[in-house]
Amino acid sequence: MAYDFLIVGAGSGGCAVAGRLARLRPAAKIALIETGPADNSILIKAPLGIAAVGPRRNKYNYAYESVAQPGLNGRRSYQPRGRGLGGSSSINAMEYIRGHRDDYNDWLQQGCTGWSWDEVLPYFKRSEDNARGADALHGTGGPLSVSDPTDPNPFCQVFLDAVKQAGFSLNHDFNGAEQEGAGLYQRTIKNGERCNAASGYLREQRLPNLEVMTHTQVLRILFEGKRAVGVEIERDGQRRTLHARAEIVLAGGAFGTPQLLMCSGVGPAEQLRSLGIPLVHESTDVGRNLHDHLDYKMPVRASHPDLLSISVQGGMRLIREMLRYRRERRGLITSNVAEAGGFFKTDPALARPDVQIHFLIGMVDDHARKLHLGAGFTGHVCVLRPKSRGSVTLASPDIRVAPLIDPAFLQEPEDLAAQLRAVKLLRKILQAPALAAQSGKPLHSAASESDEDWCTEIRNHADTVYHPVGSCRDEHAVVDPQLRVRGLEGLRIADASIFPSIMGGNTNAPVIMVGERAADWLAHS
Repeated sequence: MAYDFLIVGAGSGGCAVAGRLARLRPAAKIALIETGPADNSILIKAPLGIAAVGPRRNKYNYAYESVAQPGLNGRRSYQPRGRGLGGSSSINAMEYIRGHRDDYNDWLQQGCTGWSWDEVLPYFKRSEDNARGADALHGTGGPLSVSDPTDPNPFCQVFLDAVKQAGFSLNHDFNGAEQEGAGLYQRTIKNGERCNAASGYLREQRLPNLEVMTHTQVLRILFEGKRAVGVEIERDGQRRTLHARAEIVLAGGAFGTPQLLMCSGVGPAEQLRSLGIPLVHESTDVGRNLHDHLDYKMPVRASHPDLLSISVQGGMRLIREMLRYRRERRGLITSNVAEAGGFFKTDPALARPDVQIHFLIGMVDDHARKLHLGAGFTGHVCVLRPKSRGSVTLASPDIRVAPLIDPAFLQEPEDLAAQLRAVKLLRKILQAPALAAQSGKPLHSAASESDEDWCTEIRNHADTVYHPVGSCRDEHAVVDPQLRVRGLEGLRIADASIFPSIMGGNTNAPVIMVGERAADWLAHS
C-alpha cells in the first residue's frame, strides 16, 4: 500500500505533523502509524485520570525503567512514556510551558539555523487556542486548547502565600514577557477534558486524506540505497509493507526514534554489527546526548479538606466529585494535581530561572507507586539545564524489546551541586509560615541539615520529571536544521530527540512546535 507521507508515532510531534500537513496538503495521502490504542478512555479524558495511567505499565503507558544509575545510588529511573493516540500528551500533567526565550536562542548558537525564539514563536502561536486571547505572545484558533484552571484548588493559594513570604515574586503568565515567579499553570484542557495532541490535531476537523492506524507496530524502515522508501509493519499478527512516495517522518520520541533508526540499520556501526543488524548508514550520534530534568520530590503530610486524601473521607469525596464531573465537567476531577508552581533563580544574578517547582495537592511518593494513608501535598523541584548526558542503546535487534535507557543522572558533579541549591530553595518555600502552619512530617528527609546528608537524600529519592530529550542530536547532529536525517533521503524526525539542549520547562508544547515546523517543510518540499 502506498502513501505520499508516512508518519511513525502518534504522540505530540506526530499528531501535529499529521494534522497540520493534512490541512496544508489536502491532495496528499497520509498515514499516521501508532503502536498503541485509541485515546477514548475516561482515564485519559478526565484530567485527574493521570493518577491512574501514570504510575504503572498499562496499555497507555510503556512504563520503561532505565539502566541502574550510579548517580542515584544504583536505582533504576522510572521512565513513563505514552502509548496510543496522543502519546505522552495522553498521560502528562497537561501543563502548557514553552521554556525561556533564550533557550531557543541557545539552539541558534549551537548551529540550529532558523530556530531562534523569534523564528519559533509563530509556530507556538499557530498551535494554540489560548483562552486568554491573542496578543504578541499568544495565539487563538489553533488545535491545542490552552486554558486557566476553572476550579483551582484553594490550597494552591497557601503555596502562593508561602512563595511571597519566602521573598519570591508571583507571575500570572509563565509564557509571557518574563518567566520568573510563581503562579497557576495554564493547562491543555478544554471543557473539563484533557486536550491531548490527538484530540486537538486529529479530531477537531475532518481530514479525509489522513489515515490513522492504531495497534500497528512499525518493525523497521525500508531503504533503497540511501533513500527511505517505506516501513515494515505488524498488525493483527500479519506483516505488511507500507510505501512512501515522498517522505517518512519519525516521531517516536527520545527513546523510540533512535531505537527504530538503529533497528533499521542507521546508527553506530559497531553496535549494530554486534547485534547482527545490517548497516544502512553509519550515524554515530544516534542515541547519544540523551538528557532529562532530574526532580526531587518532598511529600509532606498535612490535614486540610482541599488536599487529596487516601482515607474514608477522601474516598467519599472522590465519589461525589466523580458524579459532579459527569454532570458538569467541573470540580476536583478536572485537576491535573500539579496546578501551581513556578520558575525561580537560585542566584539573583542569573539571567534566567534555573529551577522549576511543581506543587501537587496530594502526597506523591515514587511517582505515586507508593501510596500512603492520609492527606498531604508534595513539592517538586528540578534543575532546568543539566550538564549530564546519557544514551539510548539497543538491548535487542527486535524493536518490540525495550531499549537500554541511560539518562546518566548526576554524572556531572555540577548537576548535584545545582540540585542541592534547588532543594534548599524548595525547602525555604515549604518552611515559610503559610505552609509551615499546615505541614506535618515529610515522608522522607535528610539525616541531618548538612550538605553531605542532603546530597545523599537527593541520590536516594530524586528521579525524572518526564522530559527526556536530545537522543538524536550531539556534536554532529543526526538531523539538519530542517529535520532531514543527514546522509539519507526521504527521512525526517519531528520529536524531542532532535533538541540540542533541553529548555527551561515542560516539553510537550515545544514538541508540538517542532511538529508544526516539520509540517510546513513537508508541505513545501
